[in-house]
Amino acid sequence: MTRSLRRVGAVASSFFIFVLIAACGGGSSNVASTSASSCPNGGTVRMGVEPFDDASLLLPVYQQIIDQIQWKLGCTVQLNITNNYTAEVEAMRAKQLDVGEFGPLGYVFAHSLANAEPVATFADQTGTPLTYYASIVTWPGSGINTLADLKGKKFAYSDPASTSGHLFPAYALKKAGIDPDNGIQAVYAGTHTASFLAIKNHKVDAGELNSDRIAAATKTGDYTAAQFPTLWKSDPIPQDPLTVRGDLPQAFKDKFTAALLAVNLSIIPDPKGELIGPKMVAQTDSPYQQIRDLSTVLGIDVNHI
Repeated sequence: MTRSLRRVGAVASSFFIFVLIAACGGGSSNVASTSASSCPNGGTVRMGVEPFDDASLLLPVYQQIIDQIQWKLGCTVQLNITNNYTAEVEAMRAKQLDVGEFGPLGYVFAHSLANAEPVATFADQTGTPLTYYASIVTWPGSGINTLADLKGKKFAYSDPASTSGHLFPAYALKKAGIDPDNGIQAVYAGTHTASFLAIKNHKVDAGELNSDRIAAATKTGDYTAAQFPTLWKSDPIPQDPLTVRGDLPQAFKDKFTAALLAVNLSIIPDPKGELIGPKMVAQTDSPYQQIRDLSTVLGIDVNHI
């Protein structure tokens, strides 16, 4: 039996928690001169970013990315931080977003449901696309030593459309003989940060913790390996693709891709050191086939969310 990733209350009535016009003051001085007809929506590109970290940290970083994109693109770019992963997919499907950054699983849904096409991803200085990993951790004194011990326990996922926060941990549980939906007391914290805090504060017995959140928590002194014993760790996962909605004119898609790949990430301060990579490179659909394969194994229907 296939299943979707919708859970009760997962998608709020509003798609976005923040809407920010990247052109300061709405003036044209920050946007290269171009004909509005070459941009969608009369000159405004609506860009979504999943809430993979606190919006207060994402906004200033992505604001600077967008400042560069809109200058090169010649369109005003409107930034939308969605209130959860699934909301971003729904927003693009409703044509309320033209471009967006998705997590790998979110992208697979968006590709199927909203015609999202990958055009770029973050890479290291050599141009090699970045990867990350998922893990399942607990806390000292929880009484949990192996994945088998998680049966019936309270477990924190992040979002149902999260790759490292749901798909990979669910697969690990299934391989360990535990139903990832009903064999545990599943708690959807909403974000990786919220999942991390639930584990740290012993609100759950165990949960997902990805490498980006580990890096951030290590930097702030909130993580050591001893504090979060690891029960399982995944193989490398491809980083988020940046996408464009496929039904937009090809001329715009090409222009947006060129503008995106020309962004100089090296001049953008990253307060946590892992929100973005050193540069962006072109990306295709093929690296995300493993995500589709894993979804099939888990019986997740990527045509429904």
